[in-house]
Amino acid sequence: MSKEDKRVLIMEFERDRKLLMTISSQKQQLSIQIEIMKASLEELSKTKETKVYKAVGNLLVPKTVEEMKKETQERKESFELKLKTVEKQEESLLKKLNSLKAKIEGTEKEESSDEKKEKKSKK
Repeated sequence: MSKEDKRVLIMEFERDRKLLMTISSQKQQLSIQIEIMKASLEELSKTKETKVYKAVGNLLVPKTVEEMKKETQERKESFELKLKTVEKQEESLLKKLNSLKAKIEGTEKEESSDEKKEKKSKK
């Protein structure tokens, strides 16, 4: 493998590594949102009130507890679906990174064995 090919592999590896960091951050944010939705659902289940207020921009809009439970459950399910998608992306990217790493390390081993052969042939 030429030095140019190796350089391209390393650049691709670095780009994908940065992408993995972004995906991991998204995964963490989605997990936090899911936990917030779970806590909200729990509080809605505990309340004895029939109406609650939902923040919409700068306004507080009255809603029934049942409406809010349904809406919150739907948002939680949406976040869970997004989380599964992000996890699949993360898994796929990890496989790709491991493959690139193996290729890069393989070329380094080839180069070092080639250098050893050159040294032996010069003696």
